[in-house]
Amino acid sequence: MHAGLFRFESLRPAGFSWPFSGRTARIALETFRSRLVWLPAILIAALGGWIVFSNQTHDSAGKQPAGKADVAAIAAKEPAPSPDLARNAAQFNPATAPVDGLRISSQSWRRGGLGSKALVTFTLRNDNDYAVGDIGLLCAFSRADGSPVTERRQTIRDTVKMKSRKTFARVHVGFINVTANRAKCSLLSASRV
Repeated sequence: MHAGLFRFESLRPAGFSWPFSGRTARIALETFRSRLVWLPAILIAALGGWIVFSNQTHDSAGKQPAGKADVAAIAAKEPAPSPDLARNAAQFNPATAPVDGLRISSQSWRRGGLGSKALVTFTLRNDNDYAVGDIGLLCAFSRADGSPVTERRQTIRDTVKMKSRKTFARVHVGFINVTANRAKCSLLSASRV
């Protein structure tokens, strides 16, 4: 006994006709499939091109990986920031003044975010007989050929005890140009605590 409940007469609305029939439908389907095969190939080629061109700025910088600063080479090639910057910083905020016994003993940097943030790790050494705080820092960034790109100033709101050293890890000094390859940080000012 079959009541015909599972039989479908038509799956398309009334008055609708297919634009293709028979051989034409097969040709259209084969054309669609052949074009669909090219889609993954085009996507892979686009992804490869993006990877090559996005790493081009890092590769053109030299054999040194981007974001790693060779402090000795930078110190030899780049001049230190002018003393006018320290003088201007002291005039801008009279409560702070340059401290002779404070120095940066080691420094390195890396990129953060999507490559536009500069994260600096440095060690401050305080040889003074007093603690210092509110340390003004100036970081100059340059390309591989030595041409300057960006300068950023940052104030460290922390103290370094007398006759001691303190390491500050991954301090965000600001946004930098993506072509920056080297960094050199120097002290502008500090206040006596």
